[in-house]
Amino acid sequence: MRPLPPLVSPEELRDALGDERVRVFDTTVFLRRAVGGGPYTVESGRESYAQAHIPGAGFADIPGALSDPASPFAFTLPAAEHFAAAAGRLGIGDGTHVVAYAQDTPMWATRLWWLLRYFGHDEVSVLDGGLATWRAAGGPVEPGESTYSPASFSARPRPELLASLADVREKTENGAACLVNALSPEAFRGEGPGAYSRPGRIPGSVNAPWTSLIDAATNRFRPPAALAAALHGSGVRADQPVIAYCGGGISATVDLFALWLTGHDDARLYDGSLTEWCANPDLPLAYRRDGPVCSPARHR
Repeated sequence: MRPLPPLVSPEELRDALGDERVRVFDTTVFLRRAVGGGPYTVESGRESYAQAHIPGAGFADIPGALSDPASPFAFTLPAAEHFAAAAGRLGIGDGTHVVAYAQDTPMWATRLWWLLRYFGHDEVSVLDGGLATWRAAGGPVEPGESTYSPASFSARPRPELLASLADVREKTENGAACLVNALSPEAFRGEGPGAYSRPGRIPGSVNAPWTSLIDAATNRFRPPAALAAALHGSGVRADQPVIAYCGGGISATVDLFALWLTGHDDARLYDGSLTEWCANPDLPLAYRRDGPVCSPARHR
């Protein structure tokens, strides 16, 4: 098999499906929220996966098996031993290449991409446009559930890809990094029905909405040059360390994946994001006015 790129087209995936090293996973999660706002209700995409999925694809349970069961926050990065066991049960092991896709928005696929990369597994790709693009390209689907044979996953955490609350608090105080908020402009400004306990953003953040990085009609990623322009236009500086965050560490991985596609592989994820930050009333939030552009003069 020719090495698959980080962003895989339906045609490339179709050619690779017969390779025994390839592991394809539907990662879908649905976030439901009342019109008047309030916290999201997390709903697994397993049922819709069972109705139609890419032939042979397994289902990766991100809020369940692939998150920390002891955390008070949804989607929290699990311990290495927990993740290694869960990945092994899925059939992900050394020498396998994972292709992640979602039924709608790409953030769940990029979350699995980031999790695997954090734990040292680089052989992972995202299906561009997800299931809808696969079907539009004539790709077949099948019902039911599929599984791969268990494998041995070697977890090798990369702590340099993760930012803690303490890290972010330090950066907000000394301006040593560019904080990138991946949520919508309205959420960034603290407007409209909120999903978190307090509205607003972490002070000093810039806004690079994940939706600005994909084609709204197809959910496919924009070309690398357009991604670079969108990120730069949002105030993301390539000459500063970048920490991306969102509500719960999911949509920010779209920004991180876009940065990866444009040659920046050292950006970090604040996994707790606003769910953790807003829960502490002593931590500051900014709102309404647009945030500053990250300045290289602040880089230390």
